[in-house]
Amino acid sequence: MHPILKLVAQRLTLGIILLFAASALIFGLTEILPGDAAQAQLGQAATPESLANLREEMGLNRPALTRYTEWIGGMMTGDMGNALSNKLSISEQIGKRLGATIFLASWAALISVPLAILLGLIAVRYQNRWPDKVISGSTLTFISLPEFMLAYILIFVIGVKLQWAPSFANVSPDMPLLDKLHAISLPVTVLTLVVLAHMMRMTRAAILNVMQSAYIETAELKGLTTFEVIRKHAFPNAIAPIVNVVMLNLAYLVVGVVVVEAVFAYPGMGQYLVDAVVKRDVPVVLTSGVIFAAVYIVLNMIADVVSILSNPRLRHPK
Repeated sequence: MHPILKLVAQRLTLGIILLFAASALIFGLTEILPGDAAQAQLGQAATPESLANLREEMGLNRPALTRYTEWIGGMMTGDMGNALSNKLSISEQIGKRLGATIFLASWAALISVPLAILLGLIAVRYQNRWPDKVISGSTLTFISLPEFMLAYILIFVIGVKLQWAPSFANVSPDMPLLDKLHAISLPVTVLTLVVLAHMMRMTRAAILNVMQSAYIETAELKGLTTFEVIRKHAFPNAIAPIVNVVMLNLAYLVVGVVVVEAVFAYPGMGQYLVDAVVKRDVPVVLTSGVIFAAVYIVLNMIADVVSILSNPRLRHPK
């Protein structure tokens, strides 16, 4: 078998194993949570009969391994069951909310990825000069701020004082695209600033690492300008680590939107998960957790595959 195909197959197998391990871990964590899930659903005034009936409905009287097997089997066949809090289909609710989260994350990615690469190139071009220092200092500031603090600062300044954008991201499927973009402008800005800082700094570090190679010195001796050296020689050879950083941050955009969606009351997967945790809706928590884990694992696998394909020693084995 070709080395590339072998490595890709290994990554795919590892990804499947990790997904099952993540599902088992999430299920185990919900099992050891303090308190009674049935009691949390019905409240303190619930009668013993109603508690017993709900425990039977939730399967709490059966062994944990049996419940996990049934749950993961249903997940694999697309049967996610119904939410305990409102009896609505979890798959239908997740279908709507996952689309909203992807919409939010996609716009943040469309802005942050090219901007991070551009700023990284500028920082390398003007290394240790004022453009590099301004860009690096600004990104370090955004990395140091927690998402919720940055969100509240933007809400206060842009949403309340300047009133340029709404403080809450209220969107609906029938809204025109421009209205949706205006509604999500603040959460998109928060997500962009957070991931932009990390991607830009890692892009800068990856290119600077390549710039220390011997062939870069040869290119400079040929009379190429600094920008030409970076564009033609350094940047193409730094693609693999840059792609890894981009994919990790794209995974964060989808998985790490929980805090941002909760702050802006955005109707996405993050808000859905927070509401389910508050209501102790275990089926929703389990399903949402597995979906987040699957997105994170898949994007990391894509990063690994791209790194493999970008390695010339693997593409052209002797």
